Amino acid sequence: MGSNGLRYEIAQNAYIKLVLHSLKHPTSAVNGILIGRISPSNDVVEIADAVPLFHSHIPLLPQLEISLILIEEYFSAKGLNIVGYFHANERSDDSELGSVAKNIGDHICRYFPQAAVLLLDNKKLDALKKSKERSAIMQLYVRDTSKNWKLVPSDANNRFSLREPSANVVLLDYIATEKWNGIVDFDDHLDDISKDWLNPGLFN
Repeated sequence: MGSNGLRYEIAQNAYIKLVLHSLKHPTSAVNGILIGRISPSNDVVEIADAVPLFHSHIPLLPQLEISLILIEEYFSAKGLNIVGYFHANERSDDSELGSVAKNIGDHICRYFPQAAVLLLDNKKLDALKKSKERSAIMQLYVRDTSKNWKLVPSDANNRFSLREPSANVVLLDYIATEKWNGIVDFDDHLDDISKDWLNPGLFN
């Protein structure tokens, strides 16, 4: 099945990890890698985990290549693959998918042709803090037949969804307790290799 027909579903911990990463670096663009698999029925990309990448070296290909190799090696042993890319823009009023994000998304499509790009929706993030927003606060982009990244409308047959409906309730609790302070990304790991980019204790 082509990517135009696939649905994408993200697990709660992967979703929360990506949002917390962006909250830890509110004045920087941040990015991350989506980890998962295609469902046995071949109609859903199941995003099971996520790895926060960078908050200062986003456009630099050497660091990206190193991180992708390490991530692929670790998760392939668990039967999981790189299935997409997450990006949060530097400015909260910027809702466009920029060229850097598109280029990295294209790069990941070499690993996984049905890859998705998720872009943090800052308006929904602000609304989440004030209300009971239940839908994912991210926008889904997929490549069309011309290999151009296209925004999938949020009402498009539930193409993108949270696996656990209560994920935003849990996220709000983590925001209230400033859980983002514990997030480690690849930038942090490259500066201090004792810091674990897998974030094993984040949800303890």
